[in-house]
Amino acid sequence: MVAVIHTNKSRLILMNNTSNNTVAPVSYEQIGANFFTEFWEESWTYIKTVVDVLREPVLILDKNLKVLAANEAFYKFFQVEPKDTEGKIVYSLGNGQWNIPALRKLLEDILPRETFFKGFEVEHEFPVIGKRTIILNARHIQSNDKKSLKVFPPIIMVAMDDISQIMSVANKISHYTAQLEKALSTQTDHLESRISALEERSVATEPINLKKN
Repeated sequence: MVAVIHTNKSRLILMNNTSNNTVAPVSYEQIGANFFTEFWEESWTYIKTVVDVLREPVLILDKNLKVLAANEAFYKFFQVEPKDTEGKIVYSLGNGQWNIPALRKLLEDILPRETFFKGFEVEHEFPVIGKRTIILNARHIQSNDKKSLKVFPPIIMVAMDDISQIMSVANKISHYTAQLEKALSTQTDHLESRISALEERSVATEPINLKKN
């Protein structure tokens, strides 16, 4: 009788009851491909369900950076359909807004070594929704056990945070501050000019005292 006993550090441990009521490890060959396929499908359904309730837009990529799935928030925010997203390389989505050299370096070079990155800023004129500023956070999820890779292939989760409104407010404040500084500088220059003119006039009208010998 085969049973799934537990997982240990993302490694699936499978055991088999023997005739003397002890347990022994079961090889992947003994279980068969169907078991792992069904196990992965159930796990994948669970992953997508959890991701789908997140408020932030999320992409799930495979190791080749092809989109496996996206959550409802992603489709709603970018106003796209699953048929235009799933199965496509992330760099080809939309009008190529994610085809950025710095992002390529993060996803292809840094992420596999560092596991995750945070705070990558993308400013782009997106189709339909217009110009936006997006912060990207990504995590590479992969088991260190080679056998477990047969059950759980590596995936990359990319979460997005739209900070366009915050940036818009910040830009308005910055613009207003710059205008205020300019107006203050102009008024200061004007005031200094008037003071200088008054000082010159005061010197010109000052009475001359002639001393008698």
